[in-house]
Amino acid sequence: METERHTSRPEGHVPNSRFPLLIHRGAIPGGGAGAVREVFRRNGWTNNWDYPGIYDYAHYHSTTHEALGVAAGWIELELSVSGGIRVRLEVGDVVVMPAGVSHAMVGGSDDVLFVGGYPEGRDWDNMRGDRLDDLAAREAAKRIMMLPIPARDPVTGAAMDDWIDAPSSVDADLNDFRDGLG
Repeated sequence: METERHTSRPEGHVPNSRFPLLIHRGAIPGGGAGAVREVFRRNGWTNNWDYPGIYDYAHYHSTTHEALGVAAGWIELELSVSGGIRVRLEVGDVVVMPAGVSHAMVGGSDDVLFVGGYPEGRDWDNMRGDRLDDLAAREAAKRIMMLPIPARDPVTGAAMDDWIDAPSSVDADLNDFRDGLG
């Protein structure tokens, strides 16, 4: 398994995260909804669902981090990381998405199937930066900053070292952003 790491910074009403977005390539060989769900559950990422893709508009979550595993087919996502990128995910790939990172489905195979999961079974919300006023965006960012780092990676079950070792908001030069949340 190879892991890609992508960083982000606040952009308008999309807070993004000081934690890197992780893409575990080939994490669950062969995929399959049952296999992806079992790996997530074994590692404490529950409240699972499976669906043929995700929303086709940019959105993020302010109440939880999210794991998305490709159970079948392929999907192309647009992510608000690394200045905005598109990534293609294949069967067995898993995205570990910090709360606040915007994502949208921009393409996929006819047979695409995603499985989602959330640390400790947290409930998710649906935030659209293009539909938020300043107050709603500030409140979402505050919720995100209060979220704990998940106990375990949804694939490996190991500690989330990439997030534990992420720079603090001070070291990441996010003080102006934090001060603006007032």
